[in-house]
Amino acid sequence: MDHSGHGMTMDLPPFTLGRGLEWSADPFFLVACLAGLALYGWGVVRLVRRGDKWPVGRSVAFVIGVLSIVLMMCTRLNDYGMVMFSVHMVQHMVISMVSPILILLGAPITLALRALPTAGRGRKGPRELLLMFLHSRYMRIITHPAFTIPLFIASLYGLYFTPLFDTLMGSKAGHIGMMVHFLAVGLVFFWPIMGVDPGPHRPGYLMRMLELFAGMPFHAFFGIALMMASEPMVETFKNPPASLGIEALSDQNAAGGIAWAFSEIPSVLVLVALLFQWYASDQRQARREDRAADRDGDKELEAYNAYLSSLHARGN
Repeated sequence: MDHSGHGMTMDLPPFTLGRGLEWSADPFFLVACLAGLALYGWGVVRLVRRGDKWPVGRSVAFVIGVLSIVLMMCTRLNDYGMVMFSVHMVQHMVISMVSPILILLGAPITLALRALPTAGRGRKGPRELLLMFLHSRYMRIITHPAFTIPLFIASLYGLYFTPLFDTLMGSKAGHIGMMVHFLAVGLVFFWPIMGVDPGPHRPGYLMRMLELFAGMPFHAFFGIALMMASEPMVETFKNPPASLGIEALSDQNAAGGIAWAFSEIPSVLVLVALLFQWYASDQRQARREDRAADRDGDKELEAYNAYLSSLHARGN
């Protein structure tokens, strides 16, 4: 059975990195990524023309984040990912844990709020609708750790260890839906923890670190379960095409190793981003307190001078 909807999938030669990086675009992801880059570029150009500044680092992070999706979904990696568990796991890990972090560091919502024009009194335009969505009860629920952490865990165990995965892999639409789900889960999981954009759920920095590490042990254990398994656990990858020259169990063990290793990489990335944000926040707070102290000091000096003036006037 050709799971992917690509007629050539069954005849794939043995996997090499060079072959994996050959161009093989998925139309849905190609159009979506180009649209995302175009909208982000429009926002930056609009701000610059208005005389406002937009940090270059944010633009770079966003572009690399989107290009990482293109790399996973618009090359032969996507073809190999339909028949090789290890390659599929690379796709899953990048799209759910690397791409979302980079996209969030690009602050696309903040850019949209600054670039979109206001609709005027009593009217609702795209900017107003975006603000309503950000402040909605729905957003408060889907960005709360009581929702995001179980969702993050269920996306591994509830998908790979049930027939749902095989069902989704059986059609092109199912496969696209699964990859979109991975990206969405990554975005809602990491947004409250280290996202630059404003959000309804924004705990203190210590709590954010706890949220980050709450899901990671489950992720690592999932990888270990695949590495230690003595038989193939996912039907889709039980009988890889003979042309690939791979054995299902060793490929599954490799997939487990990839999942296990990837639980460390995003943790380090997010931790570094969090520490920088924490430091920047403390610096801003210190500057605000200094300004407030300066104002208070000026008021005290003015009051003291007024007091001296009144004493002088009374003496005269």
